[in-house]
Amino acid sequence: MGEFFVRRPIVAMVISIVIVIIGLLALRSVPISQYPEITPPTIKINTSFVGANAVNVEQGVAAVMEQKINGVEEMIYMKSTNASDGNLSLDVSFKVGTNLDNANMLTQNRVSQAEPFMPPSVKQYGITTKKSLTFPLLIISLTSENPAYDDRFLANYATINLVDAVARISGVGEVKLLGSSDYAMRVWVKPDLMSKLDITIEEVTKALQDQNVISPGGKFGAEPAPAGTEFTYAVSLSDRLIQEEQFADIIIKSKEDGFESPPRGYC
Repeated sequence: MGEFFVRRPIVAMVISIVIVIIGLLALRSVPISQYPEITPPTIKINTSFVGANAVNVEQGVAAVMEQKINGVEEMIYMKSTNASDGNLSLDVSFKVGTNLDNANMLTQNRVSQAEPFMPPSVKQYGITTKKSLTFPLLIISLTSENPAYDDRFLANYATINLVDAVARISGVGEVKLLGSSDYAMRVWVKPDLMSKLDITIEEVTKALQDQNVISPGGKFGAEPAPAGTEFTYAVSLSDRLIQEEQFADIIIKSKEDGFESPPRGYC
């Protein structure tokens, strides 16, 4: 057979071209799922224990969650990362070939069993369970030649204009901003003054939650309205607190005579 193709090179070239064309046509119709999987599928669980350190997160959140998730069907191992800012990241890896949708559902059921044993701040923050990869497929760096646009501005710009647009692209599972932080108001407290005034962190948190809310104002003249009412007016109340001075005016505790305790500016 080899001697035949040596004497007739044109026939060999034609057969090679036909084989290549058939291969290209077949390649276009082969589903991606038929390629072998080489990495274990992963389910990622994220939450935050506000105000806690890494040890508190491990003892109060990670240990409880790991006990409930351990032994979920097709699981091979899991790894948790407890940060000093209260964030918890738990990666649950499954056997190669496991259906990720089914694994996500089973893991979510185990997380639901652990929620009643979680601290109240964790329940309020919420626990997210989603499919994940062990490494990012693409990393994009966002830079600016204008020094006025610092990293916070670029992160905020990406959050508003880029993240949602990229997440809508077919095949994209998740978009993350690395090294960025959202705009927020940080409140510093004085432990010595709190001890003298018998005030706890829970009371400070409750005051912030109660006095920094959006309350619906309702309407004047809405149905059912007295006869002759011709106009309806929507009531607009004060919005969430924005300025530092507004947070400083929050009343944590008051005495029976009506005076603030502690005085303005304590936090």
